[in-house]
Amino acid sequence: MGKRRGGRELLRSLSKKQKKHLREFGEEHPFYDNGAGAPLWYQADLRSEDSDKSSAESDSETEVEQVSGYHKLLATLKTSPESESEEEEDESESEEAEESEAEMDSEGSQEIGEAEGGEEDKKDVTEEEEATDTAEQMLSQEQADGTDTSCDPRHGVIEEFTDVKHESEFSLETNFMEEESGDCNADRKDSNPFKQHMDKELEEKEIEKMSTLPKTSSQSQWPRLGQVIFSSTLEKQKSLKADKEVDVKQLHLHKPLESTWPKVNKQFLSAVDKPTDCFFTPLQRELFCVMNCYRDLFYPESNALTNGEEIRHAYCLHALNHVLKANAQVLSNNAKRRDRKPGTDTDDHRDQGLTRPKVLMIVPFRECALRVVHILISLLEGNDKKKIDVSNKKRFKGEFGSDPEEKPPNLKRPEDYEAVFAGNIDDHFRIGVAILQKSMRLYAPFYSSDIIIASPLGIRTVIGAEGEKKRDFDFLSSIEILIIDQADIYLMQNWEHVLHLMKHINLLPLDSHGVDFSRVRMLNLNNWSKYYRQTLLFSALQDPQINSVFNKHCFNYTGQVAVRNVPLTGSISHVVVQLPHVFRRLEADSVTAVIDARFQFFIDKVLPEYRDAIMSHTLIYVPSYFDYVRLRNYFKKEDLNFTPICEYTKKAAVCRARRFFLKGEKQFLLFTERFHFYKRYTIKGIRNLIFYELPTYSHFYSEICNMLKATDNGVDATWTCTVLYSKYDAQKLAAVVGIDRTAQMLQSKKNVHLFVTGEN
Repeated sequence: MGKRRGGRELLRSLSKKQKKHLREFGEEHPFYDNGAGAPLWYQADLRSEDSDKSSAESDSETEVEQVSGYHKLLATLKTSPESESEEEEDESESEEAEESEAEMDSEGSQEIGEAEGGEEDKKDVTEEEEATDTAEQMLSQEQADGTDTSCDPRHGVIEEFTDVKHESEFSLETNFMEEESGDCNADRKDSNPFKQHMDKELEEKEIEKMSTLPKTSSQSQWPRLGQVIFSSTLEKQKSLKADKEVDVKQLHLHKPLESTWPKVNKQFLSAVDKPTDCFFTPLQRELFCVMNCYRDLFYPESNALTNGEEIRHAYCLHALNHVLKANAQVLSNNAKRRDRKPGTDTDDHRDQGLTRPKVLMIVPFRECALRVVHILISLLEGNDKKKIDVSNKKRFKGEFGSDPEEKPPNLKRPEDYEAVFAGNIDDHFRIGVAILQKSMRLYAPFYSSDIIIASPLGIRTVIGAEGEKKRDFDFLSSIEILIIDQADIYLMQNWEHVLHLMKHINLLPLDSHGVDFSRVRMLNLNNWSKYYRQTLLFSALQDPQINSVFNKHCFNYTGQVAVRNVPLTGSISHVVVQLPHVFRRLEADSVTAVIDARFQFFIDKVLPEYRDAIMSHTLIYVPSYFDYVRLRNYFKKEDLNFTPICEYTKKAAVCRARRFFLKGEKQFLLFTERFHFYKRYTIKGIRNLIFYELPTYSHFYSEICNMLKATDNGVDATWTCTVLYSKYDAQKLAAVVGIDRTAQMLQSKKNVHLFVTGEN
């Protein structure tokens, strides 16, 4: 009985986007407090990670994950009451036990008491059947109300909602340039960066050189970006210089953008103390200088709280400028081909790729996609009087906007957390955008789109895997600008999706898709698209995996520009409790060997020091889920007194674990970084800290250390903090202790003891 009652109440408590995620994956997003078992797609991707990691660690996983409550909820909708009557009583008792445990965990604290308690339902079987009918009606009613169910796995085949009504209106092949849309002759000037980049004809020798020879690099100091590294394989590439002032005519913006950009960007200009120009902030000016030269860019200091929106406006301007120029060139040539004399050679009109999509934007959440589209619309409109026609705008706002009925939890979180998880945080989406002169078409089919906005998971499910019958990546064949924003968040989602995308971009398509080969550029026919693609990579941190994508998957012939500023102080200076920090160095022969070396070092030299009962209240911070599973299984094998918390732990289990750890009933608490990223709970009762590996986000180090002040019981002198590191953790170490201390620690093979107070 409790099962039916719980299923009905749980379904009603979900918001629209939570229900959509439930239908697509059979579970809730890890962000939400209800928790769930590890999703199937994540488990599959964990098995497909780096072979060295998987062979060393994933074999150690022996515990079977429990079936999530959401899978049980779906089971009540799919199976008949007769088939589940045998198991109903046992499951009901277990769920009611969890609910009662969650009630016991409240302790008068707003955070520890987040689990919802439930009353026992003592009604008869007829009410259970009514609950099932009600749940089914609620789901069917949502589908009738227009909620997109095309991605529901129960339908078998994933079908995209696309706008097919406006196909001819937004077709590049059947439209012509309007006289008032802009001066196309301006695009023919040799100084135009778009024409210079796309019309450059590379030779076979240059392609061979870029494929075989290493890159040469130089560095420069820019006023706002700081230390900038220029790298290129071709010898003739010149280093850029930061412009102190910007002449809008030299930017070669498409006609409407010259007037709309200052109005759209006004909010950021007003925040500058002494603006040097009326178009860009100092940061935007230097970033756009690199973008407009069509060089690859890696900027690892993008922060959602401070400069994220400022950067987003800059790359949206660049992407829209590129699309408008490319489409204007096609429409202008359409008119020329229409008016040409019979028998005239048309080889000069090669102005297209093998497929239409030109720009691919990868963003983490629907809220980010919503903001991008709003910026694009604002850049095309300029003011309230000059409105453009936007197809399917209402549907877009409904699916990508926030649910007005959903109330944010009444919990205090850090400002950066609130900035990252603002609005609709669904991470499974993709949408095509077509732009033609004075109109914009949302939900355009990919092969009729100019811009594709997607999350890594959303694009991965379209690309598919080898062996799948329905997969498609031809639309990525002619991408000319790839923008990956907030790349650090993908480390917390699934970095494998980003790597999968990079392996399938700019490949020759398997089908022609109705292309006119007489209009296709030779660079595309020669399969040289990747050498012309510009990649813009923005992140909040420098990480080896992000660096690897920029160094190994960016082949732009114009070269690469990377910002490489070193941290001077480190996040350890933000630790406000008096705490001795012991940094213990471990040795390893290679990056892959360090995984096993760290585990062996931990169980042989670190863990024995904490086995004594006097070293209770020990929190072990584990960034990698692989390492977490390995440690969890080892602790179970050794019968240690511990409790684990990861991103897939149910809410009630989290509350119990926090209560046991606070009261000292469990000596160790295994704690994953992804759980901290999605929840930011304050863990009380910590006396001893062990960082199994340095955090991905440097400010997580000070956040975890400052949790010790949450339980002020006069035992400050017994607090300890131990950090494991190797020579391969140089970037993470510098972000925590600063560049000067890092250099000393890497030179010395001895353990380093630091005593930090709030003044350090």
